[in-house]
Amino acid sequence: MKKAYVKYILALLLFGLNGIVASYISLNSYEIVLLRTAIGGLLLLGVFLASKRKPRGARNKKDLLYLAISGAAMGASWMFLYEAYTQIGVGVATLAYYCGPVLVMAIAPIVFREKITVAKGIGFLLVLAGMYLVNRQALERSGLSWGLLCGILAAVMYVVMVVANKKAKSITGLENVLLQLAFGFVVVAVFTVLRQGLTLTIAPQDVLPVLVLGVVNTGIGCYLYFSAIPQLPAQSVAICGYLEPVSALLFASVILRERLAGWQWVGTVLVIGGAAFGELYRRRKTAQSEK
Repeated sequence: MKKAYVKYILALLLFGLNGIVASYISLNSYEIVLLRTAIGGLLLLGVFLASKRKPRGARNKKDLLYLAISGAAMGASWMFLYEAYTQIGVGVATLAYYCGPVLVMAIAPIVFREKITVAKGIGFLLVLAGMYLVNRQALERSGLSWGLLCGILAAVMYVVMVVANKKAKSITGLENVLLQLAFGFVVVAVFTVLRQGLTLTIAPQDVLPVLVLGVVNTGIGCYLYFSAIPQLPAQSVAICGYLEPVSALLFASVILRERLAGWQWVGTVLVIGGAAFGELYRRRKTAQSEK
């Protein structure tokens, strides 16, 4: 289990570096996502073939459809997120994107027939208050900016991705993420072709960060993530998962010199704390009821 913890934490730190690596790439957001899904998907395909596992996706057409929807939403979510990185910075974009898990909690009573709890309501309100504090100055100055809107849309697409993925119950593990990347690549490729045709020019200085983002952050990161999760308690997965947004903020502050004002840090605590409270309180109550 110690090895699994190391894998999981490394994966979260790699995901937290996504925005940092992307900031060194001069391509458009959809071009970055196109290359990321292609390179990461090819690497994971190699791992999947080397493991000699038998694909199960074709056995259940309904679950495969859900996974196609999930992959398409993931591709769209990443495009919006990388555009938000460019427009409003890695830190603020990450916080906007991290509203996604809380939105999943909010719609769970409708989609998954889960009961609305006080903890979920409190967590949701804390996140909304935190997002307002983080973006208060920008909202008061110019209203809803394109960058913030992209962050919000990234969170909405995250919700679609998670909901559709949960419906695809028979396709799990490495095959799940591999198919998601494949469907995400197709959607982003179609968008890219419609937007600019078959032309894709990569500047020499972009090659290294593109490879790092595709091979390390996506391919290796996803492999570490999905190989570790089955070996860890759900509670540990939930608690450690908040390392990703926290590390993204710290990396943006140290490496990119992005600075948050005092009230923005208060908002950051509310966003991450609200999400953690709603999720961890629910898991604790579930664990107590099972004893």
